[in-house]
Parts: sequence; C-alpha cells; structure tokens
Amino acid sequence: DGYRNTNQVSDDYRYQDGNYDAPNDGYYRGGDEPAHEEDAQSDVTEGHDEDDEVYEGEYQGIPHPDDIKEKQKKRAPAVADEYRDRADLMAERMEDEEQLAHQYENIIEECGHGRFQWTLFFVLGLALMADGVEVFVVGFVLPSAEKDMCLSSSNKGMLGLIVYLGMMVGAVLLGGLADKLGRKQCLIISLAINAAFAFLSSFVQGYGFFLFCRLISGLGIGGTLPIVFAYFSEFLSREKRGEHLSWLCMFWMIGGIFASAMAWSIIPHYGWGFSMGTKYHFHSWRVFVLVCSLPCIASLVALKFMPESPRFLLEIGKHDEAWMILKQVHDTNMRAKGEPERVFTVSYIKTPKQVDEFIEIQSSTGTWYQRWLVRITTTLKQVWDNVLYCLTAQYRMNTLMLAVVWFTMALSYYGLIVWFPDMIRYLQDEAYESRVKIFDEEEVSHFTFNFTLENQIHRNGEYKNDKFIGMKFKEVRFEDSLFEDCYFEDVTSSETFFENCTIISTVFYNTDLYEHKFINCRLINSTFMKEKEGCHIDFEEDNDFLIYLVSFLGSLSVLPGNIISALLMDKIGRIKMIGGSMLISAVCCFFLFFGNSESAMIGWQCLFCGASIAAWNALDVITVELYPTDKRATAFGILNGLCKFGAILGNSIFSSFVGITKVVPILLASSALVGGGLLALRLPETRDQVLM
Repeated sequence: DGYRNTNQVSDDYRYQDGNYDAPNDGYYRGGDEPAHEEDAQSDVTEGHDEDDEVYEGEYQGIPHPDDIKEKQKKRAPAVADEYRDRADLMAERMEDEEQLAHQYENIIEECGHGRFQWTLFFVLGLALMADGVEVFVVGFVLPSAEKDMCLSSSNKGMLGLIVYLGMMVGAVLLGGLADKLGRKQCLIISLAINAAFAFLSSFVQGYGFFLFCRLISGLGIGGTLPIVFAYFSEFLSREKRGEHLSWLCMFWMIGGIFASAMAWSIIPHYGWGFSMGTKYHFHSWRVFVLVCSLPCIASLVALKFMPESPRFLLEIGKHDEAWMILKQVHDTNMRAKGEPERVFTVSYIKTPKQVDEFIEIQSSTGTWYQRWLVRITTTLKQVWDNVLYCLTAQYRMNTLMLAVVWFTMALSYYGLIVWFPDMIRYLQDEAYESRVKIFDEEEVSHFTFNFTLENQIHRNGEYKNDKFIGMKFKEVRFEDSLFEDCYFEDVTSSETFFENCTIISTVFYNTDLYEHKFINCRLINSTFMKEKEGCHIDFEEDNDFLIYLVSFLGSLSVLPGNIISALLMDKIGRIKMIGGSMLISAVCCFFLFFGNSESAMIGWQCLFCGASIAAWNALDVITVELYPTDKRATAFGILNGLCKFGAILGNSIFSSFVGITKVVPILLASSALVGGGLLALRLPETRDQVLM
C-alpha cells in the first residue's frame, strides 16, 4: 500500500479533464517509486500552489507550453472537420445520434409521464381536432353555399376538393420546415394560417375569394398532422408511445363530432345571420364556418405556453435549452406526483455533430429582400434535401411501402366517406321522385296562387289571367303548357323549369325565374321586371338533417376502434394492427352490396369507420418511429400529402358512380384495402425501438 498505481493516476487526471490523457511532461510516475519519496516531495511543496507559480518566460512575452497545447487542442477539431470527407462526418453524426437516442430514452423515463405530457396532450389534441373539423366543414356548407353563391356543379366539385389540395401542399411544405425551424414554431405558423383564412372565409361573398381562403386555410391545417405527431412523440418514452399517440388520434374523431353537431344545430337556422343592403348577406352557414375555427384558435393560444421539443433542440446542437426543458418536464411531473424534492440527475446530454452549413447574412449585405430571399431559398433547399434523403437506400423501401399503404387507405376511406352520404342522398331522391304528383291538361283561370307547389309535374295545362304572388316553387316542372295574361310577383323557385311552354303577355316582377329556367319556350310580349339578385336559401328542407346525422354517427362509431387500438397498440404491435384492421375493413366493404336502404347504409358506414380507424392510428405511430428526428416531420408530411392526393382521387372516382353502379366503388375500395393490408405486413415492427 505504499505504492501509487499508474492507472489510477491516469484515470483521475482523465476524469478531471474529460477528454484527454495525462500529458507527457517528462515526469516518471512508475509503480516502483517508494512511498517515502512521495511524502518527501509533499513536504517540500507544502504550502506551495502551482496555480500561483509564475512562469519565468512570461516576462519575456513567451507563452507557456501548456497554454500552447490547450489552444492547439481547441483549434484542431475545427481544422480537421474542414478537411474531412462529408461521409465521415455523417458517419460520426449517425453514431452520435444512436448514442443520443438511447440516452434520451433514459432521460424521458427519468422525467416520467405525468402532468406535463397530459397538458401537451390536450393542447396538441385541439390542433388535431381542428384538422378533423376542416375535413367536414366544406361538405356541410356546400348545400347552403351553392345557393348563396350560385354555384354550378363544377364549382361545387372544385370547392369540395380545394381543401384537400391545400392540405396536400401544406403537409409536405410545413412538415419539412418543422425539421428545420422547430416543431412549435411551425405548428404556430400552421395554426395561425388556418385560423386567419378560415375566419376570413366566413365573411367573403364572392366564390373566387371564398375558394382562395379555403385553399390557404387547408394549406395551414395540412401541416398540423405531421407536426403534432412528431412533436408529441418526442416527449414520450418507448413504453408509452404507441398507446398515447393512439389516444391523441381520438381528437380527430372529436373534431368530426364537433363539426357535425355544430352543423346540425346552426345551419338549419337560416335566420341566424344578418344582411347589409342587398349585396352583403351573412347567413347561418357562415356562422357555422366561424364557429369551426374555434378549436384552431384555442390550440394556437395554448401552444404559446408550451416549450419546443428538446429532442429537436439537441439535433441542432442547442444543449442548454434542451436541458432546461427536460428539467421543466421532470420538475412538473414530480411536483404533480407529490415528490418535489426529487432532483433531475442529468448534467450532460450527447449532441450530434453539426454537419449542415448555415449561412449567416450580415445586415449590411444587399437589400432586406435579398437577404430574406437567400434565407428562404437556403431553407427550402434543406427541406428538399430532407425529402430526397427519405428515398435514399437506407429508407427507400420503407418509404415506398408506407406510401402504398397510406395511399390505398386514403383512396378507400375518403372515397367511401363521400360515397356514403351521396348514396343516401340518391336513395332519398329516388323516394322523393316516386311521390311526384302529375297533372295533365288542367285549365286554371282567374285564380291566385299564393302557396307552395312542390314535387309536381304539370303537362299540357292552360293558365289564363292567373296570379302567382308571394309563392314558392320546389321541384316543379311545367311541360307543353300555355300561360296567357298571367302575373308573377315575388316568386322564389328551386329546381323549377318551364319546358316547351308558350308564354303570352305575362309579367314577371321580382322573381328568380331566370332565362335558363325557360327551356325551348316561346315568350310573346312578356316582360321581366326587377329580377331577384343573387341566390337565396328559401327552403329549410334543403338542409338535410339526415346527412348531418350520418356524419355524426360515422365519427362517433370510431370510438370503440380508437379505444381498442390504444389498448392493444403496444401489445400486438403496429404491423399486425395495420394489416388486421385493413383486412377487416375490406370484408366490411363487401357487405355494402346489401345496403339498399338508408338505415342499412348508415349501419355499414359505422362498421367500416370503426374497423378502419385502428389502421389509421397504427400508421401514424409507425411513421413517427421509422424515421430519425431530423427527418421525422418531413417523412410524415410526404406520406400525409400522398394520403390527401388519394383522398382527392377517391372523392372524384367514387362520387362519379353514384346512381350508376355500386360494384365499382365497392370492388375498388376492398381491393385497395386488401393490397395495402398485405403489403403492410412486410414493414418492420417498431414497437421495441427507441426514437432515433
């Protein structure tokens, strides 16, 4: 015990300085040095502090050798990185990321799962709820908006698809930016765009401006889905991730229920609005659009009080900020558990080597717009590089397989979601037409019509000296009839036409019987005075209560599937969940052949939605887990954008077969689901891996 071990000296010295071994300063530290010599040296140097020793060359301006070595050590890595191959730097970064992934998992486990995660859960849930609302808004307002803005069939179709187009672009663009600018910042931008243009769209009167507002609103909300899941997953440990991301998916369902309930309670009340003159009308459907922006605004306000993702901050080298946020998460959860005395034991977190070049532009360089242009183009180039990285050899196969699964799921799901209400409406129209009343060769003279005529066909009739005052025509057709010396005043019509009629010496005053409603008619000495301007919603029956009920029940039916998927996600795995759910949904599609009534269609829709939601939840989870942090939101955005493209195709294809055949939509949906489900079984299972 009189000897001091050389390794012990070296270890102590290495531990104190962190990065390097003991210096070669010419001293021999052998294991055979006697203990009394060491004690003698201690006696000689007792009371002497080496830090206070004055280097004799200091007076001559000569630097100390230790200072030279220290400066060389600090300078050497920077010089080396400059000349090192980029592949070597990337390999070193990947090694750092792997070490960080395991360390971060341990840190999140130490922080625990508690009040902080649940607070963030509800804040991000409101953002996801806003995404669900956006999908349903246009479908609910379309029957009213088409009359309020005189929309043609092509305009109605464009309004239905424009939101998905905006969401497709927003998912790719904002998802990519979230990997460069941060989750919180990009989510705030996304929600702000959606809230501003959704709010504005409720006030604009013209079709073109309304279409533009819904496009930009969709672009904003399109970025929420990839950012929300990437953001929340980075605060969850491996054991909690699958379950709690599935619980988060429930807010999309809540958004659908909220939109259905608000539409049901607001839109039919046509008087809930105001008018300013004859040009500006704010009807009840506009109130509904305004109310639907509330979840987005609430999430936007609450998000201001939440921190950035520490995992993202570590990726870009901001160690101290990330450490402070993780300490905040730990302390919040510990206080909520009644253990405020527990100390956050992490002192240092591994940060990956920074490889990306950052161009800092001085304020004196060029004009302000040139500086911003360089920053924007540089950022977009980095986003594009991330997009291409998802197709490199390491991720290409997973990306392609996920793309097919996302696309087939979206094609069948969104296609059928539109097809169900259209089929129900078609069945209603068939039943309505079967109750039509037909009047042949009736002769009416000197009579005043001041009541509503509905669902009638009048053929070969004669109307002489009759007055049509303050009345309404709904689904009325006059064929080969004669109107002579008649007077129409304050008449409102819907789906009303005059075919092959002769109209003589008749006055039309303040009516909406426009020229296109007279088909192959002869107008002799007839006068049109003060025609009604704009379009009007005059029949509350047009607001179809059953359509709101169908959407409400369809959204509510996913609740059991959400609960089951959340409880089983970490038990049976993501892959089995996707494959099983898609195959069960395909079987449900075949039963649609037996849906020959409204109640049967509603029942099969609920069954299909309930079976398919588990696949959606598992897709969200596995997409988050398959990609590294600096590519996670980008990859999710690409796949979600492809999903919206599938939704556009599904809406267009499936709606074109309504009233023609059920075979094509059912076979197309079931085939897509079977193919996507079988392919999903070849994806790697991510249940047991840490977030890279």
